[in-house]
Amino acid sequence: MPAVFLCATEMQDVTRLLKRIAIAAVALLIIWYVGDYLSLKLRREPLSSIQVSKLYAVPQKDGKTSYEMGDQETQTCVNSMFPHMGYNPCWYVKRHRTQQVNL
Repeated sequence: MPAVFLCATEMQDVTRLLKRIAIAAVALLIIWYVGDYLSLKLRREPLSSIQVSKLYAVPQKDGKTSYEMGDQETQTCVNSMFPHMGYNPCWYVKRHRTQQVNL
């Protein structure tokens, strides 16, 4: 058999394998998301509240930016791995307690 034929066959096998890996990865991600949503719906308290500080970034006339601390706010978050019901996950909000607001 010519070497070109063997190389083309190997490329088809590699392409088929990569497609299967991609499909499996997407399927696992979908299953993880749906499982996270179902576990969220079965919880008694799916939502929590976390105190968040606002940091206002005010542009100045000279091109610099002035930062001013705002009041603390209570932000609602969801106890899950992914965002659901329009709320960010609590693990994400806890890591980003200071939120910058560009004016």
